[in-house]
Amino acid sequence: MLSYMSASEVANRAPMAKRTDNLAFWWLLAMALLVAIMVVIGGITRLTGSGLSMVEWRPLMGTLPPLTEAEWERVYALYIASPEYESFNFGMDMAGFKQIFFWEYFHRLWGRLLGVAFVGPLLFLMLTKRVPNGFGGRLLLLLVLGGTQGVIGWWMVKSGLSDDATVSQYRLATHLGMALVIFSALIWTALDIRHGRAGLPRGLGFGALTVVAVTILAGALVAGMDAGLLYNEYPLMGSGLVPVEYGDDGVMDAFENPASAQFHHRWIAVLAMLTVLAFGLRAMRHHTSRLPGMLAMMMVLVQFGLGITVLLQGVPVSLGGLHQAGAVVLLGLTLWTVHRFPA
Repeated sequence: MLSYMSASEVANRAPMAKRTDNLAFWWLLAMALLVAIMVVIGGITRLTGSGLSMVEWRPLMGTLPPLTEAEWERVYALYIASPEYESFNFGMDMAGFKQIFFWEYFHRLWGRLLGVAFVGPLLFLMLTKRVPNGFGGRLLLLLVLGGTQGVIGWWMVKSGLSDDATVSQYRLATHLGMALVIFSALIWTALDIRHGRAGLPRGLGFGALTVVAVTILAGALVAGMDAGLLYNEYPLMGSGLVPVEYGDDGVMDAFENPASAQFHHRWIAVLAMLTVLAFGLRAMRHHTSRLPGMLAMMMVLVQFGLGITVLLQGVPVSLGGLHQAGAVVLLGLTLWTVHRFPA
């Protein structure tokens, strides 16, 4: 008499190492998703002007929001004494303060959730000796990077608690850049566990990955200087392709001139689109990278069109958040394609 095993029974009879690797794979992908959501929340926090609403860093006590009127009055008084209130939000009442407080609080709370979601399973894997063979050091490095990101986040906020009352675009780009490093390391480590260690990206694959990352960081400079609120037209910037302000800030023009930052972001994005399309077409010739290559090509077209729409609409919060999400999805799909087809 024939007997049939359920899928769960088959999985339970798989070698322990295989089940452990599957657990780590899905855990790391889940962590990458949480980091991606964190990036989007950070983008919305920036777009809503909420990033400087919490003027103190309380890594432990700050887990809970204000629960009493007295506590709300305390944090509101701290904000009133901050440079941003005097420079940009003078006269904001408690109701308005609570709105901007929400996004910054949610952003920091999500960061704490990320810490718990990483440390808990990591301890479980270590205590039960289920860490995938050869990946212990990389997982500990990811833990260190996550902790460092929290410090970078406060370092970024501190730049806006000065007389200038604006967050440094350099620190904002650093904060986003570290998030991308962590996201990429999570994706790459998960794929290494599932498919075996891949070689370092090279050739067109390296080029596609690099230009996508540079495009996102160029977008951080645009966000840091509110440059998306200038020249809400495409492809022209005023009377020509190049803004009249281009080069006004000398050596640091690319990093401190909002018009120049938007100009660079536009054309690096064009380069990214063409590079990803070329790499995707090449990757589709190989059976292991056909699906990720196709998805990356589709996503880069969607992201490029979304970027133009965001610009033409004057950077509304909803579209700006979608554009931020699209950037992370595109980076993830490019990483997947490069891992399966590195050259």
